[in-house]
Amino acid sequence: MRLAIPGSPGRRSAAGDDRPAAEVRSLSGAGRLLARIWRKSSVAGLAVYALALGGVLGLASADWATRGGYPFGGVQVGAWTAWPRAGSANADPYTRAVNARRGEIPLAVGEGLLLTAAVDDQGQALDATCTYRIGGGTPPARAWTLTVAGRGAREPGRPTVREGFTSTEVLRAADGRFLVVLAPEVQPGNWLPSPRDSGPVRLALRLYDTPAAASVGSLDRDSVPAITRLGCAS
Repeated sequence: MRLAIPGSPGRRSAAGDDRPAAEVRSLSGAGRLLARIWRKSSVAGLAVYALALGGVLGLASADWATRGGYPFGGVQVGAWTAWPRAGSANADPYTRAVNARRGEIPLAVGEGLLLTAAVDDQGQALDATCTYRIGGGTPPARAWTLTVAGRGAREPGRPTVREGFTSTEVLRAADGRFLVVLAPEVQPGNWLPSPRDSGPVRLALRLYDTPAAASVGSLDRDSVPAITRLGCAS
């Protein structure tokens, strides 16, 4: 009777494998190499995933921050918000990004002052289905314009409508005060049509050559036009 000598070339493995030990060691080394490659590729994949996720989140946050109005630097005056630094040379990066996205050239500090309003005097959001009375006085200025901001592209088939008033064309009372009605339906006098059938509305008041641009803190609620809601369509 012959006994197999341990470690001899003719020895069978516990699993009954007839392959030489060198081949087994080669396959084992290849397996370790593949495992290292897999681990490295997993790390690289995670890095690519993290970079892609960061890029998507960064673009989404930038889009959110520049989609509406200016995110920083506003001074509240009643229902209006004044933006004294929107056109300054040291405006923050978000303000410059908003200007670039809109394709607008903002008023410089020496040229005028921009005020915007997205709520009425009661703090309720302006709605295109509602009727508002906008009137009173404005801060001292050589000229001013009152417009609906953010109208977007005109709806196909919708007739061209007025988008705002200037200080030279608005109808005034005997004391020089004015009254503009923002409404979806035709109104007598200074009628400013709603920009769409429904949805939010934002107003923009631009004061040209005004001392208020250098002293926004001196403005109070009575120095800007009042915004009063008269009613809403059911």
